[in-house]
Parts: sequence; C-alpha cells; structure tokens
Amino acid sequence: MKDRKEILILGASYGSLLGAKLALAGHRVHLICLPQEAALINQNGVLVRMPVRGRAEAVLIDSKNLPGEVTAGGPQGVDVERFDLVALAMQEPQYRLDEIRALLQKIGSAGKPCMSIMNMPPLPYLRRIPGLDCDTLRECYADASVWDILDPSLVTLCSPDPQAFRPPGEPVNLLQVTLPTNFKAARFERDEHTDLLRRLEQDIIDARLRVDGEEIELPVKLRVHDSIFVPMAKWSMLLTGNYRCIQRDRVVSIRDAVHGDIAESKRIYDWVAELCIALGADRDDLVPFEKYAKAAEGLAKPSSAARALDSGVVFIERVDLLVKKVALQQGLQDSAIDQIVDNVEFRLAQNRTLKAS
Repeated sequence: MKDRKEILILGASYGSLLGAKLALAGHRVHLICLPQEAALINQNGVLVRMPVRGRAEAVLIDSKNLPGEVTAGGPQGVDVERFDLVALAMQEPQYRLDEIRALLQKIGSAGKPCMSIMNMPPLPYLRRIPGLDCDTLRECYADASVWDILDPSLVTLCSPDPQAFRPPGEPVNLLQVTLPTNFKAARFERDEHTDLLRRLEQDIIDARLRVDGEEIELPVKLRVHDSIFVPMAKWSMLLTGNYRCIQRDRVVSIRDAVHGDIAESKRIYDWVAELCIALGADRDDLVPFEKYAKAAEGLAKPSSAARALDSGVVFIERVDLLVKKVALQQGLQDSAIDQIVDNVEFRLAQNRTLKAS
C-alpha cells in the first residue's frame, strides 16, 4: 500500500479494535501488551468479532488475513521514532506503572502525536480547553505526573463509543464488539497531525473485508471533528450509565442503570451535557439522550469500571470525580453526581482495606 502508516497502540484489549480497523485499511499496527498476549497475537493474530447490519451472524476480522499488519510486544525497547501516531488505549491507572511511564516518556520526548481512546481524558488534552484549571484536577488521576511529559498540542482525545469486551473462556487475542458505533476524534492543534487523522479516517471508510466471496463494509469508523469538545459527549453517557452501574453492595448492567429510572437518567445526562456546553461545547457536538438510551437497551453487562471494582481493583478511571470537580469550577453541583462519586469511593476504600488485610 502506498504511504503505509505505522501506528503504535498502548493496550491490546480495546486497542485491538482500532488496530484491526487500521490493519484492514492497510496500515501497520504494533500493540503494547503483556507477554502472554503478545505471544498469542504474534502467533495467531488479533481476532475481532462484530455484528454487521443485514447479516444474521457476526463477522470475524482476522488480522492475519488483512492487507496491513498487526504485531505485539512489551513496553521495553520500543523504537518510538518509527511511528507516525500513538494511540493511548490502556486504562488510565496503568500508565503509572514504571515500564509504561518510561515508554510514555520516550513518546513525549520524541514529540509524537498521541490520540487517546481512554474514557479518562489525559491532562494535556484538558489543558487545551480554555479557562479550565487543570491543576485542581490532578487528584482525579492515579498518578497525574505521568502526563506532564506530553505537549498539549500533540495530544487529542477520541471518544471510545464502540462497546467491546474480551469474552471469558475464549483466547485473549479475541475481542467481541457489542455496540459497533464510531470512534469520534477531536482535531489536533497542528494541521499536519489532523491531516494524518483525516487520512486514516478515509482509509477506514474505504476499506472492505472479504466475507464468503463478497467485499463488505464494516461498522466502527474513525470520525474526525474540528471541535475539541465532541469526545466529551461521552461524559454524559459515562455518568448516566457506566458509573451508575456501581452500587455500594452490588453492580448492575448499564441497561438497568439507565432504564431503571429513565427520568432521572435523562436529568443526569442533560446536566452533564449542560456542563460541557458551559465549557465551550456546541449542542451539536453532543449526543441526544434518546439516542444513548436506545443504545443502552443492548448493554446487558455492567461497565468495565464496575466489573473492575467488583473484582477487587484499587484504581479505576475516575471520570466521575473529574466531572464533579470540573462542575465545581463552574459553580455547579448535583446530588446525584455526588452520590455516584461517593459510591465509587466507598467501593475503592473497601477494596483497599481488603487488599491490606
């Protein structure tokens, strides 16, 4: 392929979805992951199973059969200079680990453009929002100091709207997509880097997968937007669904969190949306509640944050706390948001007590 791009993706779980789409478009992708994951991916490729409208059975993307290439390895010894773009696809607390922090340091020193597909926006991206006091937001991060190396002009955010998970009992190189929506990326500050995103956007649009002798178009596109606020549409979804899965004594599915009290869900969703508008977002940057509520009907599992807390972790991404603190800067407060934050902190404290005992 002419002018094939080299993409480094930190994280091989959710990151393998973006990686597979880029490889289908003919690009080379290298995933950073654990040794056992890397060995399996290098031997058998990345497998992504996704529903496609009009087809009775899910379609399987096998990276071994794509025009591009997917490889994998650990964070040590990565030649960051050869990559055109870095995608940050790990859970935010993972970046505090020594080996990942060291790799991020190399990426920052090399001046590579970084597109985050985390739910938790990196601090350098938040510094691009006029008037936001990011110093007061540092405690929302597992270790905010890891982000200090990255230049805000080289960091953008891509809303990870597609829903996907690794099915239990299946190989770790397989990802199951349950909601095949689009990745929505904000532009970079520099035109050259935004142009790269737009090139990848078009390549993914043009790509086709051969299935049963037929060339078919797959869902999950990359959409690039001029507004830096478009990825923040995810905040309303996260606070209305993902974090309300977390109760003090149990976790519930996203569907039940949203549809258990649909009026309260709409109120929370709209409150967070108004916060984004207060920061500078246009209403057209955001997703209507009705569209989200419809999508949530199919989300029959608890969110990844809820499942992680239920398994005993002591760090998760704290978009709940971030939204609360950003709102306080705007002179806004909401009792339901406070309760969400309290529930998360209660469960984290429980897990830390259990781990210390």
